[in-house]
Amino acid sequence: MSSAAPIVHALGWLALAMSLLGVVYLLLAALATVLVLRRRPRRSEANAPAVTILKPLHGAPAGLRQTLEGYCAQEYAGPLQIVFGVHDADDPAIAIVRALQRAHPDIDIDLVIDSTIHGANRKATNLVNIAARAKHEVLILSDADIVVDRAYASRVASALAQPGVGLVSCFYVGQDQGPVWSRLSAMAINYRFLPSAVLGKAARLAEPCFGATIAVRAETLRQVGGFAAFVDHLADDYEMGRAVRSLGLRIAIPPMTVAHLCDERTAGDLVRRDLRWGRTVRQIDPGGYAGSIITHPLGLALIAAALLGPSWLTLGTIAGVITERIAF
Repeated sequence: MSSAAPIVHALGWLALAMSLLGVVYLLLAALATVLVLRRRPRRSEANAPAVTILKPLHGAPAGLRQTLEGYCAQEYAGPLQIVFGVHDADDPAIAIVRALQRAHPDIDIDLVIDSTIHGANRKATNLVNIAARAKHEVLILSDADIVVDRAYASRVASALAQPGVGLVSCFYVGQDQGPVWSRLSAMAINYRFLPSAVLGKAARLAEPCFGATIAVRAETLRQVGGFAAFVDHLADDYEMGRAVRSLGLRIAIPPMTVAHLCDERTAGDLVRRDLRWGRTVRQIDPGGYAGSIITHPLGLALIAAALLGPSWLTLGTIAGVITERIAF
């Protein structure tokens, strides 16, 4: 036996053990997702405070008009204002917002065009520019590519009204637009990100805050320094959640989802998105980033089979991982 054989054998068993741990983890994550998201979200028309929806925009990707129409179609009992914002006067999103204003003259829709840069994070600096136009105390902001249903504002505002809640965020699913790279991006959200995020919240391992939705009272935002406090942070949503928690307030995530519109058109788009996501997670949670290796049990099982050789255990693990992926 060569001197390297014991090391190879040990690495094979380590990969197998990590793969089995990953199978258990993914099973728990899938069950948590089903249990949490099947609950009916709270929707109270009795508590409908005046709300301003803030939408920072950049460019006009496919589907933007339909996405923004969802915010104009809210079934909300209280006053509702929508403020869109862009940096550049020639941004193609401006034409879409102007069309929305013409199509919905009964809705309070505002547009801010302001090239002022306050920091490295362009979305956060956009929010600084447009927040001055907000008329109401409850602010709901979301990324430009987030699709919502008609009850969105009502459910989010109801969650924010609960005692001790300082911020509301939402889980999100991926919604592809047809091309294979878009479908792969959506699958990464639905089968990798979402179950892990739900399990982390359900097990109280994390108090996440996602840019898919952030609802906060204007007074709470002032207490943490306003949007200006986050203009130099890569993960502005994470930092905002941490700042609100530091006030002794909790983050509520109601049992509902919004949809992230995946518009990757090429393999390069997909790789850049994954690299950006990976860098962000590594920065805010190095331990979780390193531990995410167990969320890829198929690769680990294949490594184990290669190092240990085919057996009922290694082949059975591979079959089990594939079966679990198909089932969930």
